[in-house]
Amino acid sequence: MSQVQGAFSLALMTRDRMIAVRDPHGFRPLALGRLGDAYVVCSETCAMDLIGATYVRDIEPGEILIVSDGGVRSVKPFAPAHVSQCVFEHVYFSRPDSYVFGRSVNEVRTNLGRILAREQFVTADVVVPVPDSGVCAAMGYADESRIPLRMGLIRNHYVGRTFIQPQSSIRHFGVKVKLNPVRSILEGKRVVLVDDSIVRGTTSRKIVKMVRAAGATEVHVRISCPPTISPCFYGVDTPRRSELIAATHTIEEITTYLDADSVGYLSLDGLLSAVGNERDSYCTSCYTGHYPVSFPHDEATYLQLALKLDKGEVVVK
Repeated sequence: MSQVQGAFSLALMTRDRMIAVRDPHGFRPLALGRLGDAYVVCSETCAMDLIGATYVRDIEPGEILIVSDGGVRSVKPFAPAHVSQCVFEHVYFSRPDSYVFGRSVNEVRTNLGRILAREQFVTADVVVPVPDSGVCAAMGYADESRIPLRMGLIRNHYVGRTFIQPQSSIRHFGVKVKLNPVRSILEGKRVVLVDDSIVRGTTSRKIVKMVRAAGATEVHVRISCPPTISPCFYGVDTPRRSELIAATHTIEEITTYLDADSVGYLSLDGLLSAVGNERDSYCTSCYTGHYPVSFPHDEATYLQLALKLDKGEVVVK
């Protein structure tokens, strides 16, 4: 582990012990729990709920936890590093029924929506979340703005996450299969469409078109995070910078591309306010371009390296 730099949380099993490791920056969550006399580790606490385990604590950044017949032993062999927990876990990646980095994901996302309503209010008839990841923020937005929340888009749960799909044709088809509008909610209404993020913009454009086709008179897109301007090199499968719409377009250009009446993002300060008092302990590189751990700056070189790692052609020495 001392030879590896970057983001990792992992568990190792041998015949007589379990070893859990979290990287010194703590990019990714890792939690410790109890199930009777046994210990469990997992990325999200909702996994403990499923099996009836009890959450004990987060494994700390840079900690190696060794569980054996002799009990639990904690080792911290790494040099101290600035804690850089991934804020995107709270924005999108984690499930809302989990506690991540010691905070309820549901409560953080609801707070994102409340702050978004204060920063980006618009007069409208209905707040509609983009399910499922936009639901918590939309509830906060509706609560703060006093505009009624309605489920104007219904999600097919047999379809995966569209922004991760590799080809544009698959992503576009996936949007139509994934979501269907409720005309009785949208027709003749001024709609605030709340989503967690805009990555390429192609999915959001399809959704706006879908809402307009269902009869909405106005569509105002509200995003519960800042503009995504840089790719993540720490485990989230975001595209290269040239494919990120906010990296190459102004808000006005994004509004035109989406065919929306307006587009409003949450500010970085608003995002950090929602995650609590430890704002300095979060990585926000996807919104700022400032990376806490360096990476190959030639993006082509980085992508070639990632491909070789996927194929098992690279051995870390």
